[in-house]
Amino acid sequence: MNRLLPLAAALLAVAPALAQDKPPAKTPTAVITLEKGGQITLEFFPADAPKHVENFLKLARAGFYDGQRFHRVEPGFVVQLGDPQSKTLPMDHPAMGTGGPGYTIKAEFNSRKFERGMLGMARKSDPDSAGSQFYIMLGPASHLNGQYTAFGRVVSGMEVVDTIKVGDRVKSIKVTF
Repeated sequence: MNRLLPLAAALLAVAPALAQDKPPAKTPTAVITLEKGGQITLEFFPADAPKHVENFLKLARAGFYDGQRFHRVEPGFVVQLGDPQSKTLPMDHPAMGTGGPGYTIKAEFNSRKFERGMLGMARKSDPDSAGSQFYIMLGPASHLNGQYTAFGRVVSGMEVVDTIKVGDRVKSIKVTF
C-alpha cells in the first residue's frame, strides 16, 4: 500500500496534462497589405486585451479596414488607421478621424509598454470609447502606458510602416492563426 501512494500522487499530477486533447491555441496574426506595395505582419496579445484583439480580428475578417487610408501620421510617434470615412472623404475633411464601427469597447489597460512597433487602440477622452481606429507606434511614448490599450505589435514590416504617409491606402488585412 505504501508503495502505491507515490505512484497515485504522480498519476494525479500528470493526469491533467495527459487528458488535454487540444493543442494550445495559437496566437493570431494579421498581414496588412498596402495598395502601394509592402506588407506589415502583426501579432496580438489576447491574454492582455482579449476584447480588443477579438474586435480587431472581427473587423479585419469582415473587410472593414480594406480600402481605408491612413488618416494620421505623426513622425516619430504614430501612424493611424481605422476611420471608415477615409475610404471616401478627402483627407483634409473636418470629420476625418472621427469615424468608427458604430459601437465602442471598454478599455483594457495593461502593462505593455508603448514602444516602437506596438499597436494601440485610439479613443476619445473617455477611456471606454475605442472602436476601430488603431495606431502603430513609430517610437516610444511612455505617456501612453496604462492610459491606452496595447493589443499587439508589428513582428515584421516596420520598414514599410516607416514609409507610410497620410492617404496611403490599405489593400487588405488578412487574419491567420
